[in-house]
Formats: sequence, C-alpha cells, structure tokens
Amino acid sequence: MARLATPFTDLAFCRATLSDGSRSFWLASQMLPAALKNAACGLYAFCREADDLVDEGDNPKQALQSLHTRLDAIYANDPHDSPVDRVLSHIVQDHDLPRELLDALLEGFAWDNDGRRYQTLSEVYDYSARVAGTVGVMMAVLMGIRDERTLARAADLGVAMQLTNIARDVGEDARNGRLYLPLDMMAQAGLDADTFMAYPVHSTALSRVISQILDAADRLYQRADHGIKQLPLSARGGIYSARLLYSAIGHRLADMQYNSIDHRAVVPVRTKIKLLLKATKVPRADPSVREQAPLPECEYLTALAAAAAQHKPSYLAASAPKAFYHRMTWMLDMIAHLDAQQPSSSEQQRSTRS
Repeated sequence: MARLATPFTDLAFCRATLSDGSRSFWLASQMLPAALKNAACGLYAFCREADDLVDEGDNPKQALQSLHTRLDAIYANDPHDSPVDRVLSHIVQDHDLPRELLDALLEGFAWDNDGRRYQTLSEVYDYSARVAGTVGVMMAVLMGIRDERTLARAADLGVAMQLTNIARDVGEDARNGRLYLPLDMMAQAGLDADTFMAYPVHSTALSRVISQILDAADRLYQRADHGIKQLPLSARGGIYSARLLYSAIGHRLADMQYNSIDHRAVVPVRTKIKLLLKATKVPRADPSVREQAPLPECEYLTALAAAAAQHKPSYLAASAPKAFYHRMTWMLDMIAHLDAQQPSSSEQQRSTRS
C-alpha cells in the first residue's frame, strides 16, 4: 500500500499534534508530498504522545510498559482505540517500519526517567541516537530509503537536532532536574555539575560548553547535507527546510552569547522565510562525505533500517518539483500573514521566558 489510508479525523488529530508541538517541524512538513506529510505527522504524534506520557505522567514506568503494549498491538495490526495508534499501525504496515527503532526511542525515554547523566559526548550521542536519531532513520524508511550510508546521514540529522535541543534547553532542563551536557566538558570548563544543578546560572564557562555542543551539532548538520541529495526528489526540500530551520536555533543561541538559562532561543519569522527560500536549492553532495560510516552510536539503527523490506512509495515520484513550488508559494503567503501578527520584540521577550 503506497498511500496512508486512514480516517480523516485520525490524520487531523496527528496533524494538530505536530502544529501544536513544533512550529519548525510543522513548517518543514508543509514542503513534503501530502501522503509523506501525513505519515510524518503520524510518526511525530506517537513520539510526542509517548514523550508526554513518560515525562508528565504520575507513573513513568507504567507509562513505558503501556507504550510497549500499544506497540505490540500496533505490530499485530490490531491497534488500540486511539487515532495515533491507528495511524501508526497504517505506517508500520505500509512501510515495514522496524519495531526495534520504536523500542530504541522508548529506551531513550526510559533513560530520561532514570535521570541519567552523561560523562562524555559519545554518551550524549548514545542518548540522542535513541530519542532523535531513530526519528531521522524512521523518516528515511518512510521514503523508501534502505541504503545504509544515506540512512547514516539521516541519523546524523536527527542527532544534530537533539544536540540543538540540548543546547537550547539547558536552563529549562536544569530547573526540571535534568542535565544532558557532557560532564567531562563541564569539568574542563571549571563547572561542577551538582553545583550547577542546585543553582543554574549563566556563565562564561557554561557558554563554552554550550558552544562545543553546537559545534558538534554543526558538524553533523554538514554531514547530513551530503545525504539529502540521495533522498527522493520530492522530499528533499522539506527535509532541507527542517535542517535549516532547526540549525538556525543554534545560530540564534550564538547571537545570545549562548545564554539558554535566562532566555529561550526563538528564530524570527523573517529568518524562517529566508531559510525556506534557501531550501529550494539543496547543496551538492560530496561523495567522500556522503559515504562516511554512521556514528558508532547510530550504527545499529542504520543496520536495522537497511534490512527492512524495500518499498517505493508512489507519492515520491520524480515529477514533484512543480508541486513543491506550489507548496512553497502557499507557505510564504501564510508566513507573511503570521509575520503581520508577530508581537513586537519587547512583547516577544516577555513571552519567551519558560
């Protein structure tokens, strides 16, 4: 089955979850072919719901057990009575999505529940591979990608986005009792992790650590760029849009002297318009970069996806550029409308404190 055939109300619920949960991902999804966009919304909706159940529920361990039970039913093609589960069941059946990828995602959420800290950048990559590298790989699977090197670049993109999240949310995470910065980087900068968690304040030393995290993210974004040309033609602009919109958060943090304790980095609407226009031209791939091995922490994910059954979704036909530019025109009109409603900079500053 090439198209996601599921009730409209279920898809509408999943689309609303994406639009409410992530403005950047929602904007980028509008650049994708309709059926791939629906599948992406369904996948995001399950990830978002799972994260919220574990993160905000009264019994995270029970929530995780329930999520595994829901996956059992989804993979038995007998989903629970939930719009998210029904949509994900269609995705699983249509694309032979490996169960182990979703199990890895839930393992990352379990690590959150355990309050893990990470000694090295490699350990942060281990965590990021589970909660975000999985998503990059699963999106590639939805596009029919089974080439392991292209899957590796998709994992790079997911991990880069998670590193951006970590850098952006240092203050918010600390106030919620969580720390994702590598402990060895903090120690080298003269920061004691326990002291910081007790009194999370911005400092020059903390800026150095956040800058290092964003440098690592930038290296992975650049590696990911060399895999985008390997994606189906009609999907490239949407994925490159997501990459540009998300990496811009890191650039905004740099403009803020890496202070993610007192402020939340928000990319201005006009910048988003410029980036969406830039996304119409995907950079040329360098084969020497494209063929690099996956991060060791992501290698098992790419191997799982490469072994999945091959599908060639009809919604990714090579004749899509014309449709992409129609979607782009619509998006620019909509963003111009949003820009007219954008609050002043002083109002925005008051509203971005979490």
